[in-house]
Amino acid sequence: MNYKMMGRFIGKILIVEAVFLVPAMLISLWEREFTAVAAFMWSLGAIMAVSGLLLLLSRGSQNKFYAKEGLVCVGMSWLFMSLLGCLPFCISGVIPNYVDAFFEIVSGFTTTGASILPQVEGLPKGILYWRSFSHWLGGMGVLVFLLAISSMGGSDNGYTMHLLRAESPGPNVGKLVPKMRKTAGILYLIYILLTILDIVFLLLGGMSLFEAVCTAFGTVGTGGFGIRNDSMASYSPYIQNVCTIFMMLCGVNFTCFYLLLIRQFKAVFRDEELKLYLGIMAGSILLITLNLKGFYDTLGETLRHAAFQVATIMTTTGFATTDYELWPGFSKAILLCLMIIGASAGSTGGGFKCGRALLVIKSLFRSVRKITHPQKVQVVRVNGQPIGEKVLQNTNAYLAAYAIMTVGSFLLISVDGFSITTNFSAVLACFNNIGPGFDAVGPTCNYAAYSMFSKLVLSLDMLAGRLEIFPVLVMFSRTTWKHR
Repeated sequence: MNYKMMGRFIGKILIVEAVFLVPAMLISLWEREFTAVAAFMWSLGAIMAVSGLLLLLSRGSQNKFYAKEGLVCVGMSWLFMSLLGCLPFCISGVIPNYVDAFFEIVSGFTTTGASILPQVEGLPKGILYWRSFSHWLGGMGVLVFLLAISSMGGSDNGYTMHLLRAESPGPNVGKLVPKMRKTAGILYLIYILLTILDIVFLLLGGMSLFEAVCTAFGTVGTGGFGIRNDSMASYSPYIQNVCTIFMMLCGVNFTCFYLLLIRQFKAVFRDEELKLYLGIMAGSILLITLNLKGFYDTLGETLRHAAFQVATIMTTTGFATTDYELWPGFSKAILLCLMIIGASAGSTGGGFKCGRALLVIKSLFRSVRKITHPQKVQVVRVNGQPIGEKVLQNTNAYLAAYAIMTVGSFLLISVDGFSITTNFSAVLACFNNIGPGFDAVGPTCNYAAYSMFSKLVLSLDMLAGRLEIFPVLVMFSRTTWKHR
């Protein structure tokens, strides 16, 4: 294990986190929220002290990085960011309990949107900004950001690929261009452009600049922290429709946007994962609209709420325009299924991912074909390209780990005595980075009633879901830390 290199990288990640705390502090200073300003200053001091110590201890590190170090480095970076990023909540007194504050910031960074706060409209604006910005920072990934702005000096010996693969969501990560730094830069450029476009359209709908920025962070980052107590319910139909469209867009693999930019339209239209993603979304909207017939005053209103809730659940954003707990059982069953499926690989959304679902379906059909034609060579293809057995094995391993961790977490938090629906949907909502679940953790409720132990379990689920399980498993594995 290259501990010095890992310490150096985590130290630089914390510097990025500290830099991004500054705008939140300046907003509080502008609003004369001096308690929040002091909280941000103390937090900045703590983050820079830890970062300085790590950089000091990692002097003379070698750029020798393997897959194991990449996984551990990603997991440790997100853990350090969360442990220190929650300090403004705690020091300001907005969330006095450290475990609650940790849960809140983990929910932010992982773009989950699960909250323990019953009211948000009275919070200092600087705190609200930091809470919403955590979605944007975690949506594309802070390590991707660091790779985009820094070459880390000299030859990287392949470590950038290990880091990008460990942090980027999806069954496989490839390069858009030959150099990984340029790939990271292209991803963030697309991300920034989508954010700016969203802000512009929200401003045209009458939102204030602060509201538009915070809402765009949650929409493009597919996070879900709102700045109103009723999430998106009190906004105009226009704003709700804008959010629906941008949530749908940000659930698409960002590679598709790059292909559109370089005018490779045929490659986008042939993309099987995109077809599956759009097909599931369109079918779900249609079925829920039909099931909700007569539930709302007009067909247009019904379609708007159905489209918004399908988009916010499938892209794992977690906003709400209505209390879907009141919907018929069939509609809620569809939403529960969408929680598991999630968005596309390579998007800012969470969940199992449409890319993995596509591989599982194709692998299943291959197994059936093997039974009927055992002598024939069967190859799984996606977009006309053969998929390697290693990718299929990793997908199956991910599915197994996903099921085991979901069941284990469900059993662990069940000691709190909530209903099965509450506990199971809470685990799914946190593990798939959605936010609201059903019953006591539905769209009009929060996670405050859970015990400290359950909140830590759910926080680990959020981290594991955002980082695609394996970095967290490797980080907590005993064999990882043993000397060779």
